Amino acid sequence: MRLRRTAFAGRWYPDDERSCRAQIEQFLDEKFRDVDLPGAPQAGIVPHAGWFFSGAVACQVIQALGERDAPDAVVLFGMHMHPGQRPVIMDRGAWETPLGHLPIAEDLAAYLTERLTFTIEGPEDPSRDNTIELQLPFVRHFFGEVPILPVGVPPSDLALRIAETVVAGAHDLGLKLKIVGSTDLTHYGPNYGFTRHGSGAPAVEWVKTDNDRRFIESALGLDPEAVIQGGLQRQNACCSGAAAATIQAAQLLGASQGILMAHTTSYDKIPGDSFVGYAGIAFC
Repeated sequence: MRLRRTAFAGRWYPDDERSCRAQIEQFLDEKFRDVDLPGAPQAGIVPHAGWFFSGAVACQVIQALGERDAPDAVVLFGMHMHPGQRPVIMDRGAWETPLGHLPIAEDLAAYLTERLTFTIEGPEDPSRDNTIELQLPFVRHFFGEVPILPVGVPPSDLALRIAETVVAGAHDLGLKLKIVGSTDLTHYGPNYGFTRHGSGAPAVEWVKTDNDRRFIESALGLDPEAVIQGGLQRQNACCSGAAAATIQAAQLLGASQGILMAHTTSYDKIPGDSFVGYAGIAFC
């Protein structure tokens, strides 16, 4: 089997099975808020910073996706992309995690590449993008050796077409899917060249209650077009294409509402003039 090696294990998250599983159990003990999900989530939006900053948020959303019914494949939308870029797909092989390999859902990948134009990532020549890899130990822990389909989604109307094709492919191939979309929210401060609201507590308040909140409200309102526009115009999502594709796919899979499970920032862990917002959202 052609294997894609980890690029961020040992730096952004643990690189051995025992440490990964122990960290996951710690994440599950963190309670952001009591959330009563009305049904089995079809999809979720998760952050992708190092596990220290946002791992608990991503972990709890992905756990919720796996609690009630086992999928035949997990589709992961992610990657930092510009509107004009060609989408990216890994269409063969397997991806290494410290908990064991995850095979690629090659039949579903072939369905997509026959209908849309992608840049193909082989296991031997991957991009150095963290958005999808950071979720894979959680997927392996909660779903076992489930086939995955990693897709890089640009923030454009193409995001919706990708989502529609993924769901159509699952229907035609008789596959039950779960969808994970990865984006962080506002990147604020001098490290990101975004300082228009000062620094310290007032800046954090603006990010959480205004800029991040606009993304969250669009996502909870199941409005993928607004998510894309907000990301481009307000810089409140670094992977708005991935988030939009997740929302679109969730609706096509039967979800009728979004549930906010957590909203945090890196400032909550280490206060500073530069920080990033994170949200965990489930679609039921």
